[in-house]
Amino acid sequence: MVVTTTNNFEIFRRIQPHEYLKRFLDQKVRPDGRALSEFRKTMITSGAISTANASAMVRLGGTTVVCGIKAEVCEPKIDLPDQGYLVPNVELSPLCSPKFNLGAPSEKAQSISQFIHKLFVKSQVFPLESLCIEHGKAVWVLYADIVCLNYDGNILDASLLALTTALKDLKLPKAQVSPSMVVEADPNEFTSISLSRFPVSSTFCIFNNPDVILSDPNDTEESLAKETVTIVMDLDHQLCKIYKNGGITITTDGLRQCIDNAKQRTNQVGSLVDEAIL
Repeated sequence: MVVTTTNNFEIFRRIQPHEYLKRFLDQKVRPDGRALSEFRKTMITSGAISTANASAMVRLGGTTVVCGIKAEVCEPKIDLPDQGYLVPNVELSPLCSPKFNLGAPSEKAQSISQFIHKLFVKSQVFPLESLCIEHGKAVWVLYADIVCLNYDGNILDASLLALTTALKDLKLPKAQVSPSMVVEADPNEFTSISLSRFPVSSTFCIFNNPDVILSDPNDTEESLAKETVTIVMDLDHQLCKIYKNGGITITTDGLRQCIDNAKQRTNQVGSLVDEAIL
């Protein structure tokens, strides 16, 4: 039997994935045809779920996530009587990729949920005081369920973008606490909740043989890289967070390159969000 050239490439890719990728990177290109610094095509849809208080869907190449936000009333913390809650939860199930299992949330899903929560708390992205209904008595809690429908790498960038787009369009019913301590919400009057900053994350994979930095890694590139860097900045290019996972090989020049590429990416995302919410 004669094996075609295409079949040879496919066999080589499966048996020697590192060497297969390296041969492309040696030529400063990627197997999917992108330039090293190129992000995948991004599509944003606001208001994707009609039953949620706010929602958005993001397609980042082959990765698709949808975020739905539901608002409920609860009591505030004693030490933070005028602050509500934002509870992000990322879900990665076998439906989006066979690499994930049913049952308890995967380590990856938990780490991304925690990353987003810490970002919002420590970088003053979202004014939790705006969720206060009455000081010390009632506040809003926002449950943000971020569900991956199809996984092809870089779930962090897609998840954060879906959440921030949904929050940008969030409107809550005007509510007050009655003398009998019942929270009454007006279904006909709503209050917009504004983000203090609109954070955009840009993730990069670092390879050492050859020395290249890949923007927006897909699933294959992500699985072969030993080091990733995520730059989070707002639309004014003010840094919110720099996160590095893996080795310690990235240089100062490499980090500067990531920040420069993140600025360009942030500009692109800002334009896409404006178009999605119009």
